[in-house]
Amino acid sequence: MPLRYLLLFLLHVSAAFSSPEPDYLNSLLPSDAVALLSFKSTADLDNKLLYSLTERYDYCQWRGVKCAQGRVVRLVLSGVGLRGYFSSATLTRLDQLRVLSLDNNSLFGPVPDLSPLVNLKSLFLSRNEFTGAFPPSILSLHRLMILSLSYNNLTGQIPYEITALNRLTSLNLEFNRFNGTLPSLNQPFLTSFNVSVNNLTGVIPDTLTRFDASAFRSNPELCGEIINRACPSRSPFSESDNKNGGDVVTSPVVSRKKSKENGLVLGFTVGLASLIVLGLCLVVFSLVMKKTNDGEVYEPSQKGEASSSSQQHQQNQSLRTGTVRISNSNSNEKEEDKLRIPNSGNLIFCGGESSYTLEQLMRAYAELLGRGSVGITYKAVFDNQLIVTVKRLDAAKTAVTSEEALENHMEVVGGLRHTNLVPIRAYFQSNGERLIVYDYQPNGSLFNLIHGSRSSRARPLHWTSCLKIAEDVAQGLYYIHQTSSALVHGNLKSTNILLGHDFEACLTDYCLSVLIDSSSSSLVSPDDADTSCYKAPEIRKSSRRPTSKCDVYSFGVLIFELLTGKSASRHPFMAPHDMLSWVRAMREEEEGAEDSRLGMMTETACLCRVTSPEQRPTMRQVIKMIQGIKESVMAEEVSNL
Repeated sequence: MPLRYLLLFLLHVSAAFSSPEPDYLNSLLPSDAVALLSFKSTADLDNKLLYSLTERYDYCQWRGVKCAQGRVVRLVLSGVGLRGYFSSATLTRLDQLRVLSLDNNSLFGPVPDLSPLVNLKSLFLSRNEFTGAFPPSILSLHRLMILSLSYNNLTGQIPYEITALNRLTSLNLEFNRFNGTLPSLNQPFLTSFNVSVNNLTGVIPDTLTRFDASAFRSNPELCGEIINRACPSRSPFSESDNKNGGDVVTSPVVSRKKSKENGLVLGFTVGLASLIVLGLCLVVFSLVMKKTNDGEVYEPSQKGEASSSSQQHQQNQSLRTGTVRISNSNSNEKEEDKLRIPNSGNLIFCGGESSYTLEQLMRAYAELLGRGSVGITYKAVFDNQLIVTVKRLDAAKTAVTSEEALENHMEVVGGLRHTNLVPIRAYFQSNGERLIVYDYQPNGSLFNLIHGSRSSRARPLHWTSCLKIAEDVAQGLYYIHQTSSALVHGNLKSTNILLGHDFEACLTDYCLSVLIDSSSSSLVSPDDADTSCYKAPEIRKSSRRPTSKCDVYSFGVLIFELLTGKSASRHPFMAPHDMLSWVRAMREEEEGAEDSRLGMMTETACLCRVTSPEQRPTMRQVIKMIQGIKESVMAEEVSNL
């Protein structure tokens, strides 16, 4: 039987020389070891990593690997000479991984799907040869704090969704081939940022102007004040907008640079709003105006409830549907029936702009938004769908302010420009009618964010959101205070804080309290208890003008509303330790990791809300307190890595 033995020998030799690659996926090795060996098989073509498994947990001793309780939490392989491609379904099995560093190697191809790495906090992929678009899977890593993709060959746009990574402290994308515009990154802890040497275009967002000009160098099409490169002048309105006549006067206010507007203003629209034409004759016009102020105004309560009057409800419905025009453009109507705004005044633009005419404003549709202590607010839509917000000042309360005084005041306030202020674009006054035109903010008010869509059992905002909003508001207040000692907000509350396009907190109705009759502004109706609780004790029942320390007091009240989700009238007065217990109870939280952070924010609020104005901090000191909280959070996060 020699032939039989020969065949068996040949089969044995054939099996020995076939030597297939080890099947890691079907082996009995630990899943983390399988992940590391699978990664090595494609990314280490030169066999620089001498990984071998002699005991079950030897992989925790491999080069660059650090384990906790038998699971890989860190993989640092910087500059070890890796060459190959980062294959999918390899390292993504390391679901406890906190730090992944593969920088300064020769890895090529696209970055694989990293979305399974839900615990990842630091990702270093710089100085490789990665290609393709910005890895979309990274956008789902919401715990990510450090992201470095620099010195690769990545192309395409930097996705807007990166703004959702609100824990980022460092973002380095330099030396790639990214194009398109920069997203308005507004992360509260972002301290390191670089997008130099790319192909980015457009305006540098205001939210990034805190970084040095070197972070944006060698992007020939980028523009903005921070890099001393002027942006091309573009009108946000159609060419025909300025051909319809109407008196326009340009204010002598010095125009400040507004880099953000050049990028976003195409989405805005401009207009004016007023009340429904009642058809009464001109001889009783003044009486009609008074009645419309009293009877056609939608005044929501702090809980967003409409007036109980059925007649007023019907009027509100017609306004909210956008069926009401400020003036009827039918040329056959009598002029006195058409005009709700006197035609004898001038529309005065702030900052040197003259983007539309009074006649165009008078043709805008009006949607009633609400009524506050200084007047009525409207959303106004032009015929070309441009939108602005218009505040119609209460004529009775502002009667004490002369036209000259208003003009002088608006020359100063109309020139204020800050990321956390809703800019004033224009104003109008004639025959007692006074209007202020603002940019329209599409994301509603902070009050609605806290209370509007939440059930009675809903949890308050996450503490990181509270910290971010508090810092935005503090920066806006500090800017007002440092501009002039005579300027204060004077009416800070959650309804007067709007959310911008990037959900940054923006102050509105600022610096208007000086225009109001102090005796009338001190009278607070029983239905306005929350507004009363926002006022500092020294002005609550007096005719004294608000001061910067009054703004600080209101800011303290705001922090408690942010932390607890409770309106101002429901805040108790207790010692700081007891206030922390109350905050924790309102948030339904036990003492734990978040307690120290809540404690620091509660202490800041208590300092702002002390009864004595002299003992309250300045807004500059408040900002330092908030930044101290941020630094402690960052240090804690880094130590956890």
